[in-house]
Amino acid sequence: MIEDPTQDVTGLAEEAIPVDENEALRAELEQLKAQSLVERADLENQRKRMSRDLDNARKFANERLLGDLLPVLDSLGAGLMNAAADDPLRAGLELTQRQLLRVAEINGLVTVEPAAGDAFDPNQHQAMSMIDAEGIAPGAVVQTFQKGYVLNQRLLRPAMVVVARHD
Repeated sequence: MIEDPTQDVTGLAEEAIPVDENEALRAELEQLKAQSLVERADLENQRKRMSRDLDNARKFANERLLGDLLPVLDSLGAGLMNAAADDPLRAGLELTQRQLLRVAEINGLVTVEPAAGDAFDPNQHQAMSMIDAEGIAPGAVVQTFQKGYVLNQRLLRPAMVVVARHD
């Protein structure tokens, strides 16, 4: 009996199909694994981003309220500067100011009030003018017009200052 050569080729082709199909399935499995890892990483990044956004929302939820209270703090400070030492209302103003500042500090508000001679910091100070000042280094704060405030390391309002002129 003579064997038909086409039968052998057909038989080989049938045996090769499962090998190719097996390789295709392995490649698809690897692709699905890689896709799963990418999706898992995206999900983890999204979870971290949402956690960070939630933390920021908590830290700065009272930003508007504290910002609206700054003129009240300014008014109390101005009233105390102009009140006579023997004025009976002075003690009430001082107590009210201390209480308000304590509540603000508990909520993350920090006062920025540079003293004369402190270095000018453009990140926290706003220069209103420059003057010649003896005894103060050029570029240093000479006087503070208005206190500034920082809320949880974010500038809420810069301190308004006068700066010593450079020679």
